[in-house]
Amino acid sequence: MTNEPEILFGIYCPPHPHPLLSPDANEGYAKLRAGFDECRRRIEESEADLILVYSTTWPSIIGHQIQALENAVWTHVDDDFHYLGSMPYEFKIDTEFAHAFKEANEKRGLESRTVEYEGFPIDTGSVVALSLLNPENRIPSCIVSSNMYANRSETIVLGKAVRDTLATQGKKAVIVVVASLSNRMFTEHIDPADDRIHSRKDDDWNQKILEFFADGRLEDLSQLSRDIHGQIRVQKVVAYKPAWFMAASMGQHNNYDGEVLAYEALNGSGGAVITLTPSSGSVGDKEFDEDDVEYYQGDRNVLDKGMLE
Repeated sequence: MTNEPEILFGIYCPPHPHPLLSPDANEGYAKLRAGFDECRRRIEESEADLILVYSTTWPSIIGHQIQALENAVWTHVDDDFHYLGSMPYEFKIDTEFAHAFKEANEKRGLESRTVEYEGFPIDTGSVVALSLLNPENRIPSCIVSSNMYANRSETIVLGKAVRDTLATQGKKAVIVVVASLSNRMFTEHIDPADDRIHSRKDDDWNQKILEFFADGRLEDLSQLSRDIHGQIRVQKVVAYKPAWFMAASMGQHNNYDGEVLAYEALNGSGGAVITLTPSSGSVGDKEFDEDDVEYYQGDRNVLDKGMLE
């Protein structure tokens, strides 16, 4: 690729439906909703041609799925918080980008396919994000799944395929990653007024993650994500994959202006609305403790007998 893609900014936001369906039930939910609203305003004032959503609540098993139905219309109810109500949606999908993204994935060695039929159940995180960030469908969007079994190499290559496609099509994009910070939730119903981060340890590590985001240290966060995952209880699809994808798609460096717009509890989990905008400055040089990779060639040596000896 000779051309560099133009990423206007990135957004990290939570998947839970509370900011959409019950923002007034808790002061924290209202703050998260205000964070979403501020991001919506910035998107509307930008020159974005595309909103690309990577959602950890759309798990795929084989390869990477991409929503490609031009007009995705349905009504969604969250599995865990169905009592909050229904979420009707109608999204305008950039089908040209979706199909080109699939081809770019395959060129880099990834298994990928588009999803293009009525009634496909779009996940909670994508519904919440697009409903709040792009309520009038002013800007076409695209949604990509998070493969449950993808390792770091596969996720990094997926992000680079995003850059390939944007560069080829010359589109300006906003990258939206939908994910929790800590994801330890209460298992019994709680009064929204009593919502809090489930444990002090979770809150401590959430705060550390937020420090990295606020300092614009995206690649450092990507490099350290395995260590963070080992300290707070989060599902693998939620923990380090979002950092890997966000860094690979936006650019693997620390040259960002970060802003934490809100950080609050969502049924015990850590929810945050964060923006990262490319800048010319940097906190410092990144350290490549993890390998970089351009093409995915499968899980290396997993069947090598020598690895077991």
